[in-house]
Amino acid sequence: MFQKLDDVEKRYEELNKKISDPEIIAKQSEWQKLMKEHALIADVAEKYKEYKKVKSNLEEAKEMLDDKELKELAELEYQKAKEQLPKIEEELKILLIPKDPDDDKSIICEIRAGAGGEEAALFAGTLFRMYSMYAENKYWKIDVLNENETGLGGYKEITFMVTGKGAYSRLKFESGVHRVQRVPDTESSGRIHTSTATVAVLPVVEDVEIEINPSDVRMEVFRASGAGGQHVNKTSSAVRLIHEPTGIVAECQTERSQLQNREYAMRLLKSRIYEQEKAKQDAELANERKSQVGTGDRSEKIRTYNYPQGRITDHRIGMSIYQMENFLNGELDEMIDNLIAADRAENLKRGTFLEL
Repeated sequence: MFQKLDDVEKRYEELNKKISDPEIIAKQSEWQKLMKEHALIADVAEKYKEYKKVKSNLEEAKEMLDDKELKELAELEYQKAKEQLPKIEEELKILLIPKDPDDDKSIICEIRAGAGGEEAALFAGTLFRMYSMYAENKYWKIDVLNENETGLGGYKEITFMVTGKGAYSRLKFESGVHRVQRVPDTESSGRIHTSTATVAVLPVVEDVEIEINPSDVRMEVFRASGAGGQHVNKTSSAVRLIHEPTGIVAECQTERSQLQNREYAMRLLKSRIYEQEKAKQDAELANERKSQVGTGDRSEKIRTYNYPQGRITDHRIGMSIYQMENFLNGELDEMIDNLIAADRAENLKRGTFLEL
């Protein structure tokens, strides 16, 4: 571990010089990449400096223990440093866990109704409301990019952007299949139905991270459908973008302006292409280095919302919460904190450390 820390410290000092170099600052793309790397290792490097200082204090105090005049003071310093070192070592281990470079980003979230017909669509609406209230609690902004609403107020699918620092770090573990067990409003006999909805959480990517050749993108315009009053179906403001090399499609129809819809659709397209590339890279990693919590498998059943028992269970960490109303009103932090802790513990167990 300490060899790794020495390497991090050396790289940190190199980056400090580079990001202050006027020639590199002039090359914005290169400078931004270096700044991102600098931010990823800054906490580790500063904590390692603290560790070395405390260790030095321990050694100095140990040498002074034989001095009769300084013995009492030396004993206090020695004991203080001795207690601090193990705590700082544990903090260093956690800081050495590779930080997801996407953690500080905003997100695009896609919710799709799965098995269960109209009840699945209503559940998709419940999940959208839940994430909207969570975002509101965090003072994040929400913009709906695309929606396909049903007659009863549910959604066959809805795509929205959550803008706020750290949104991805808090919501990335929501990707997967969410299952609900409840008596539908449409069910007269009172039987419990099981329905599902799929959630996908994508980081919003910047131009510097992914480049798309404009000639590879085909744009189609069409008339928006759904809620929207007189404007709907009168102008072709909705935009669909097709990335021809990959076949990935993104569309937006919620804004009145075709230009705005195109901008949002392009953001969604870039995020989907980025996610695909990231999935390929993750698949190439050895199995023992993959997270046991999971952040991207849309086919993985991750959570069950059992209404009759008032219980939400996350199957990845075996945790249940019996506060259904609060949870659905956006109080997700307890579950999210435990998912993050489980992911961190798994990385510590595997000894997965930061790579330079």
